[in-house]
Amino acid sequence: MFKIYRQPKRGEFFLLAGDTSQGGEDSNFGGALSYNHIDFPIIWDFPRTVAATVTPQLHELLVWLYFATGVKPMIALERNNGGASEMERLRVLNSQGYYRLYQAKTFGKTAGEEETNKLGWDTNSITRPKMIGDWRDAVDACVPIMYDQKQIAEHKVFITNKRGRPEAAPRKHDDGVMFSAIAWQLYKTERPLQNLDTYRPPPPQSNFML
Repeated sequence: MFKIYRQPKRGEFFLLAGDTSQGGEDSNFGGALSYNHIDFPIIWDFPRTVAATVTPQLHELLVWLYFATGVKPMIALERNNGGASEMERLRVLNSQGYYRLYQAKTFGKTAGEEETNKLGWDTNSITRPKMIGDWRDAVDACVPIMYDQKQIAEHKVFITNKRGRPEAAPRKHDDGVMFSAIAWQLYKTERPLQNLDTYRPPPPQSNFML
């Protein structure tokens, strides 16, 4: 399901990030971070569903955001657990170019932030410490605003284990932390394209309220 805590505004640039799931006890959990207001006014949470069933609805959300704001939003699904294939599905669905697809960066290699040819966020031994560390600094400084209680609750049970690895406490989930940290990495590197102030056709039929 989608939760909208406030309506998007004209000229607002949204950075969407999601942690995908292939069913079981996990959720397809994600949110939209506003580049302008540094908050998460839109959250999606689909428990016990496979990522492929959520992707068409994410496409609809992205198109709606484009028409609501006049700015192409950007999305990055974590490539693990089916995220890579769903990013490719979004590429196909985005035939009209209403939104942008994030390309993974080469953190720790040559230029540090050069784009690769991988769509989505690649969590690995290099990117994970950086994304968690940067996000922890932002949360400690009270920079981002989170409205969703599940997103907030998962931050409260995110611990450092005996091996020194930050992760969810036993029998808890950290999807809310992970998608938030991914969105924050997009906030640090991505910028909006020029606003589209010319005439655009009416938005397609949507389940979202304008």
